[in-house]
Amino acid sequence: MKPQTIGRTLGIGLRVAGRIAGQRVAAGTQAAGAQAPSAQASASPPSVPMRQFDPEAARATGKTAGKVTRRAARGVGGFLKPFRRVGGILWLEVMGVFFFLPVAVFAPVMWRARLNWASGPDHRTFLMAAVIVAIFLYLSLSSFWRARKR
Repeated sequence: MKPQTIGRTLGIGLRVAGRIAGQRVAAGTQAAGAQAPSAQASASPPSVPMRQFDPEAARATGKTAGKVTRRAARGVGGFLKPFRRVGGILWLEVMGVFFFLPVAVFAPVMWRARLNWASGPDHRTFLMAAVIVAIFLYLSLSSFWRARKR
């Protein structure tokens, strides 16, 4: 089964399940509203009285949550700072290796075509290999240089 087919099937299934759940909730609220108040009171268990919404308390709770979140983020950031530095250096070194791979592939091609560099059947091959080797050698060496400077 293809990944697109799995995703499409799951998406359709979730939409259908959501529609069914919505219909059941709507039917439940209509049935509860249609019962008589005395029957509804006797059928349902005693409920906790509703509290009034207090905007000041909600605002204070939000401010406290914001402070805690900021402090936690600052603490996690301080903990991860050395790992971020080491990770950046490692990333530059890995990219230097990947940039060196085309150099390793095209350098022998350039070496074989070196005799015909000025004019000959391999003129274009030599020039293209030389350009690719030069660009990727620069990218590889500069990546290692930047990692060393860090």
